[in-house]
Formats: sequence, C-alpha cells, structure tokens
Amino acid sequence: MHVIVLGAGVVGVTSAWYLAADGHQVTVIDRQPIPARETSFANGGQISVSHAEPWANPGAPLRALKWMGREDAPLLWRWRADPAQWAWGLRFLGQCTPARAKANIRAIVTLGLASRGALQALRHELALEYDQLERGILHFYTDAGELDRALPQAALMREYGCERVPKTAAECLAIEPALADSRAPIVGGTYTAGDESGDARRFTEALARHAAARGVEFQHEATVASLLRDARRVSGVRLASGETLTADAVVVALGSYSPLLLKPLGLDLPVYPAKGYSATLPLPDGVVAPTVSLTDDGSKLVISRLGDRLRVAGTAEFNGYDTTLNAPRCAALRRRIIEIFPSLAAVDGIDYWAGLRPSTPGNVPVIDSLAARGFDGLWLNTGHGTLGWTLACGSARLLADRLAGRDPGLDAAPYHFT
Repeated sequence: MHVIVLGAGVVGVTSAWYLAADGHQVTVIDRQPIPARETSFANGGQISVSHAEPWANPGAPLRALKWMGREDAPLLWRWRADPAQWAWGLRFLGQCTPARAKANIRAIVTLGLASRGALQALRHELALEYDQLERGILHFYTDAGELDRALPQAALMREYGCERVPKTAAECLAIEPALADSRAPIVGGTYTAGDESGDARRFTEALARHAAARGVEFQHEATVASLLRDARRVSGVRLASGETLTADAVVVALGSYSPLLLKPLGLDLPVYPAKGYSATLPLPDGVVAPTVSLTDDGSKLVISRLGDRLRVAGTAEFNGYDTTLNAPRCAALRRRIIEIFPSLAAVDGIDYWAGLRPSTPGNVPVIDSLAARGFDGLWLNTGHGTLGWTLACGSARLLADRLAGRDPGLDAAPYHFT
C-alpha cells in the first residue's frame, strides 16, 4: 500500500518507520523544514511509563480551582470563547472519577511498557544515539501530602506491570546524590529502574534518516489544507499549494492540529492543545546537576540530563493554539530548578521553549481506523499528551499491526476514537 503520514514529529516518524518495515510505500508530509521542530523539539526527555497517572484524576478539579488565576500554576486554564475548549473541559471532568482514572492508568501503562520495549529494540537494531541514559526515573517529593497521594497510584502501576517502587528520602539521595543540596528537603519518592531519558528531537531526526534510507519519502515545508474523499474512502490530501497527493491510506499524526483537519469531515476529535514549557540549561564543568532523570511531582516538572545540557520541562497551560512564552511561567521553571539544585543559579544562557501537547481528556491517545465511521483508509495516531515520546514506538507498532490486520498483542479498544 501507499500510505501518507501527516506529521514528522516523533509519532509521525515512528509511524512511518514501522509502516515502511511492513513493506508499505510511505510518504511523510510536514510543514517544517526538518523533522521534530514542533512538539517533539524540546520536551522533557523522558521515556516514562511511571508517568501514567492522567491529569484527569479525582483530585484534579480541586487542584485546578486552587491554582486558578496563578500565572505560575502547574496547570493553568485560561478561559476562552472557544466551544472546543469548553467541550474538552467537560469531558475532562467526566474522566476524573476513580474508575475512569484507574482504567486510563491501565491503558497508558500497557501501551507504555510495550512502547519502551520497542524503543529499546529499535535503538539496538539501528545503533541510535540521542544522549540516552538508562538510569531509571526517580519521582521525588518535597511535600509529605503529595508523597502520600502518590503511593497508591504507584501501587496501581505496579499491579499493571510498571515497577514504580517507593523509596525513603535517604534512598532517593543515594539514587541521585545531587538532590542532597536541595533547599526544599526531599521527604521520599518512587523509583522506576526500567524508565529512560534522552533527547526526543535527536531520536526523531536519527530515525527519520534511517527511514529515508529505507525508502520513506519526506516532503517538508508542505502544509496540508484538506483530506481528499472519494465516496467512503479518504484517498489522499490536498496541500496549501494546490497540489494533490493520492494514497491507499492516510495517517493523521498532527498532534494538536489533528482535530482542525478532521473537523470539516464532521469528526469531533477530543484533542485539545496543552502548552508545555521547557528550559534547557548548559552545564559548565564542575556544576552539580543530576544524572538520573527526575520527576518533581509537586511542581509537575521533569528534569533530564542530555549530555552537557539539563532539560527542565512541564506545566500545562490551556490557552488554545498560542505558543508565546509567558515570562512568569518561564521564571517559575528557573526558580524551582535553582531551589532543588542551588549551584545552577550561576548558569547563564538558558533556552526557553513552549510547545503544544495534543491532549485527550483522559490522557489516552487515539490510535484507530475511521472505517467504521465511513472513512475507509483514514487512520489516527494522535492525542499522546505529555507522553508522546514514551508512547511513540508502541503506538506506531499498534497502528502498523492494525493496518496489516495482525493481532497487536494488546487490547486496542482503549485507544479507539470514541
């Protein structure tokens, strides 16, 4: 088959790789000049199955109210005259029940474990280098209440196969000695030895080169204007330039922009952009900085060592498709990282970035065929939220298996378009 993949972020490029591995002719279309220049560009750098707890959980509505109006809040909801935002918000509240949160954790962990294994196999097969570290991920806490709240979630993840193990404060410092200088004392944490870290941009760029060598065609600086439809079948795409490209199947992997492309077809995809921020700090010789990837759950931040750089990323701002940097939120990143690692106060040349995470209300991605909705040949691989890189390889394999009619080895139902 000839398959067009829309989007050259980590999800689109991994989709192209696994589809090409099945023998399909694959064309990737992206509006940027090279891969991984939007959401995959400067994310938190984690392969974090242990980050499976969705934003939508029983405690989320109260926290959101508590943070309302705070410019530096971990989760900031900016009210807009946007029906899509309001509809998504109502769906989000519907996912905050204990039963839904539990089901969503299970779906994320299941796909995350499969994806982590696929990434490791791919790295070995292709000898990929992307500042990767296989030192696990340590969730640390500076607030005893936050730790108490996290432990039942960690236990649930262990039940589903993710070994997120509780650790005392002393054990946390033994895992990452750089935390000993924190001005906010560490009260405990959890550690997942199988999780990893690395640079998602470098990974995506490297995999795109291998995909091109395998025959995948990349059309960059090409913006998709609409999908082509012939009766029940989606037969290709029309570009903003007026050019049309035909194919046997089209995969929409456009992240937050996926619902905009589908809306003219009458499809209401429950994906809304959540703007995340990151700060990348150069690390001079002798500075005290972590080498284990960290998650600061109380501040909703992740911290990853990428060679001679440190990446701090997180928070969520629901403000439509705006990607401008907000100074108070950038300052909050720097303030917290210096509180945890005081020696970084002297570091200059911090690069700030913001990108749009394509978020579903329950944080479970949509990986599905739309044939049952009357759109033969149209496939979705989108809505991965904060876990795009964590879930990318597993999502791409699930997509390729389903397109080929193979048993994917896991229940695909949680990832259907509903």
